[in-house]
Amino acid sequence: MNISDIVKTLDGTLVAGGTSDRKVGAVVANDLMSDVLLDDSDDILLLTSLASDQAIRTANIVGAMAVVVHNAKPLPQTMCQVADTLGIPLISSPLTKYESCVRVHDFLAANG
Repeated sequence: MNISDIVKTLDGTLVAGGTSDRKVGAVVANDLMSDVLLDDSDDILLLTSLASDQAIRTANIVGAMAVVVHNAKPLPQTMCQVADTLGIPLISSPLTKYESCVRVHDFLAANG
């Protein structure tokens, strides 16, 4: 699953950070960035409802391949700027975090 797959599967929009060829290695769905910091998986896809710079900065620390913000929350300009600066794809999705988890699971189950 790459960035274009994520955008399509989650009915999302890539709003900042550009694209990359990285593939999803693990999925973390959490709003507590302190909990995200405990995960040592590679190439994390971070699913969150936290629309703040903190989500992008945490993604950078853990080496996440992308961040998805749910519920069509408005994204602060500073969040988009940080994503662009750090080169972390930032995706906005109208779906709930739960629905996104289900869709990502179904995609990965069907496509390996």
